[in-house]
Amino acid sequence: MSQSPTIDYANLPTPPVCVADFCLIPIGTPSPSVSAEIAAVQRLMRVSGLSFGMHSAGTTVEGSWDDVMRLIGQAHTLVHQNGVLRVQTDIRVGSRTDKKQHFSEKVSKVESILAGDEPHIKKSSTFGEGEKEA
Repeated sequence: MSQSPTIDYANLPTPPVCVADFCLIPIGTPSPSVSAEIAAVQRLMRVSGLSFGMHSAGTTVEGSWDDVMRLIGQAHTLVHQNGVLRVQTDIRVGSRTDKKQHFSEKVSKVESILAGDEPHIKKSSTFGEGEKEA
């Protein structure tokens, strides 16, 4: 039986680059709208120096693991400082070591595949579904 190498878990580094998609959810606001809180987070994103993109259900941000996680933590602090007592965030994070790829390149790749689709496939009115013509 082979023995696995000794790993110094206490000093294991975080990935040098990651892409995180996060959805920050302020809870207990006076109104169902949270656009003011999200605008505050987007102002923070703008001055962070990290590459990011807002979408209808959250924000995608790219940078070192430590910088990305710190920024998401700062977003929590900012929203708390603006009077929201509770904040919940869903985060999906990816990292890869085989190549560098900006998050916008991933979207462009899929769009280029879709651009080459056959003309007999048309877009459906529902999200993400296509219909074939008879």
